[in-house]
Parts: sequence; structure tokens; C-alpha cells
Amino acid sequence: MDTVFEFIKASPVFHIATVDGVKARVRPFGFMMKRNNTLYFCTNKTKEVYKQLKQNPDIEISDMGSNGSTWLRIRGRITFDETREAKVQAFQEAPNLLKMYPKGADDELFVTFYFTEAVATLFSFTAAPKNVPLI
Repeated sequence: MDTVFEFIKASPVFHIATVDGVKARVRPFGFMMKRNNTLYFCTNKTKEVYKQLKQNPDIEISDMGSNGSTWLRIRGRITFDETREAKVQAFQEAPNLLKMYPKGADDELFVTFYFTEAVATLFSFTAAPKNVPLI
């Protein structure tokens, strides 16, 4: 998991694809943290992405490496963690989230989610794809 975490942390934005009915939807994300030996992300319960994840928890993440010749894909299934402890950690790791969620860990619209199943694959223009341990 450390390899995947460091790869994504090296770039300020990665993309998450969800399913909206029968169509794919992709959007940029910037927050990720390690918690309970898995990758955590966050969103707002009023957003379409939240509704899509509730309806279909299968996602794929794509991130281009900083060198421009490698990229990472993580395909898996998520679940939500609405515990205050997960929220507290998110605000500790990314205090800038307080600009969007001034109530911090007590904000009812803020929610974290994490992979329960996942396969991470590192791709390169010069080498064969390589599966990377995640969970």
C-alpha cells in the first residue's frame, strides 16, 4: 500500500470514476489518507458523486505519475466511514478542508470512504503492467 500511497501523493490531483446509471463519470480529487491500513478519501453528501457511490460503490482511480511515463489505476469497491474518528484524522491531515467544512469533524455533510476490495496496477510506456499490493 505504501507504494500506491506515495505514487498518488506525489501529484496534487488524481481522478475517480464512478457509475451514473449506465454511464461513467470522472472527476478530480485531491484528498487521500491512510487509515486502518487502507486508503481513505472524502466527499460531500450533497454531491452527485456521493449519490453515485451510494448506488454503486464500484470505482476506479487513475493517476499519472510525475515523470509522465507511468500511471496507476486502482479498481475496487468502497464503503463509507462516518465515524468522527475518521473525520478528525482527515481534518488533521488536511486542515485546508476547513475552508469547505468550517464545522470540521462535526460537519454532517462531510464523509470519508475507503476501499474494501481493490486491485492496483502500475503501468508504464516501457514495461509490462505490474500489480501493486493495496489491501
